[in-house]
Amino acid sequence: QIQLVESGGGLVQPGGSLRLSCAASGQIGSIYNIKWYRQSPGKQREWVARFWSDGTPQYADYLKGRFTISHENAKKTMHLQLNNLKPEDTAVYYCNVFGESGYWGQGTQVTVSS
Repeated sequence: QIQLVESGGGLVQPGGSLRLSCAASGQIGSIYNIKWYRQSPGKQREWVARFWSDGTPQYADYLKGRFTISHENAKKTMHLQLNNLKPEDTAVYYCNVFGESGYWGQGTQVTVSS
């Protein structure tokens, strides 16, 4: 049974930072199968970041270099470092494996507000 558990969200002021984590259990295959998404209020869920199979990170264009992904392979954990946060980054952040019909975590809420 695959499970994904996100953590690290919270309330932060604009310009602040947060570090999100996604801990996976079960047969997820490569750690690179984990991808990050987010869903802002009233909007559709959107892709945020991922690793290619060769370990190269890839980010959504709208992030403009503010977010960074990393992983701890032995712990099956993926991290998402959020820097220079803006109010429009307010969303529930999810990790996913195996696509839309795959497995999702419960999400972690990030709220950026002064």
